[in-house]
Amino acid sequence: MSSEEEKGGSAETVTLELDLKNPSNNMTTFYRAKHIAYIEGLADKLDSPSSYEGAVTEHLRMSGIYWTYTGLSLLVSDDKAQEILGVSQPKSGSSRPSIVDWVLLCYDKSTGGFGGNVGHDGHLLYTLSALQILVIAEYDLGQLPTEDIVQFIVKLQQPDGSFAGDQWCEIDTRFSYCAMSALSLLGSMGRIDIPKAVDYIASCQNLDGGFGSMMGAESHAGQVFCCVGALSIAKSLHVIRHPDLLGWWLAERQCDSGGLNGRPEKQADVCYSWWILSVLSILGRMDWINRDKLASFIAAAQDADDGGIADRPEDMPDVFHTFFGLAGLSLLGKLPESYRKIDPVYALPVDVIVKHKLSAQIISAGSDRKVDERLSHYEILERKAK
Repeated sequence: MSSEEEKGGSAETVTLELDLKNPSNNMTTFYRAKHIAYIEGLADKLDSPSSYEGAVTEHLRMSGIYWTYTGLSLLVSDDKAQEILGVSQPKSGSSRPSIVDWVLLCYDKSTGGFGGNVGHDGHLLYTLSALQILVIAEYDLGQLPTEDIVQFIVKLQQPDGSFAGDQWCEIDTRFSYCAMSALSLLGSMGRIDIPKAVDYIASCQNLDGGFGSMMGAESHAGQVFCCVGALSIAKSLHVIRHPDLLGWWLAERQCDSGGLNGRPEKQADVCYSWWILSVLSILGRMDWINRDKLASFIAAAQDADDGGIADRPEDMPDVFHTFFGLAGLSLLGKLPESYRKIDPVYALPVDVIVKHKLSAQIISAGSDRKVDERLSHYEILERKAK
């Protein structure tokens, strides 16, 4: 790696060093500058009245901005990300409001939550995304109507401990994670019935070790992250039955290509680099997969011409997979040390977690009890792998 790259990743490309059986594939290019340009150009593309991307993402724009901002935050300094995206101040010459002002416009006073776009009803998914954006932007959450937001979340908890996403009462373990993560950001975890929330999540663990969207639903890697992440925030990882079985179910998601799939008999997809690696990190079992083969799969899904990362090699990139590909490479330790690191529990830069003193729990499974440095500030539950 060059000295220019070591100082802060200012080089246009970075060489990822891998350890694969074929020595000719052990050095692969990471197109940093093109990924930055791809992310910077997303706003104009999404705002265009004739944009296909804008039309199909209009309802979840809040999450799209979270993926964009957090992904860029792993590539450049906070000040540079603010400048590129117009986070706290509108970009020079732009008629668009700053990202922070836009997020505030999405607050739905009638429900107390944030919607996916201006004028949309409040929903747990977008409430969490809004808070994540604001906390990365160093916005003072105390300026928000925090009590109304907390009440919005608290009222969505059901008698069995589960959470609905909004007033229409769809139940999904995704919403359990969103509720706990959002309340942790607001310093209000004690406002919900944590024991009931934990018991409900535990009831969603299946015989194969995985977790589903609700009790009895098929195990899915995305739901596994939501359940384990929520249990981590609730400091209740002890309720996971047979962590080794869950670890093996996750490890078995690695395909011949090196990529990970979300459930058996499905194609590998870059986004599961995040959903699965984050859980393996929390469980202390990151070495249960071939990390270099996974990094090679993510790198092969890059668009070398226009930037961005696709779901798999030869497909078109999008912001969703770009973010989760970058997050995966960060968790794998394949980005330069000078880049900001992603936290596997909250999906925020580690420095943001430390600054706001967010808490969670992880499992130390190794005989040497070593813990990833990015997780050293969390409570450690010792449950050794067998």
